[in-house]
Amino acid sequence: MKTRIMLNYATTILESVSFDSKLFYKELQKALNHLVPYDVEQLGKWVNSFVQEKPELSDSLHLLNV
Repeated sequence: MKTRIMLNYATTILESVSFDSKLFYKELQKALNHLVPYDVEQLGKWVNSFVQEKPELSDSLHLLNV
């Protein structure tokens, strides 16, 4: 349950900072460092679909391959 809350929190933060690609990158790094592996996988799926709508954030995708 707690992990679901953290994942929801991370996606909320990422949506709110998506106006700035550098800030989005920074917040994505933080989220990846704080989530458990299953939630990292779920966040990766979410980011991939979210970035398709906002291609200016595509530089952040390489963080998901680490």
